[in-house]
Amino acid sequence: MALAAPIAVSPAPSVAIPVREIVPWALFAAAIAFVLVYFIGFEQGAFSFVSSSYVHEFVHDARHLAGLPCH
Repeated sequence: MALAAPIAVSPAPSVAIPVREIVPWALFAAAIAFVLVYFIGFEQGAFSFVSSSYVHEFVHDARHLAGLPCH
């Protein structure tokens, strides 16, 4: 069996992404991360938005995985 000739691969051209296009997505990701950290770490505590224990039970395992006490 003959060996195939190596294929010349040119590097992909770099594309500049303007900061104006990144900032809204970065703010959106930060807001989602803040909400997730709040619900996993602090809901059902002193500052509770939901009066029942549904949120606590829903994120119970995530709290233990993050090393946060909940009992």
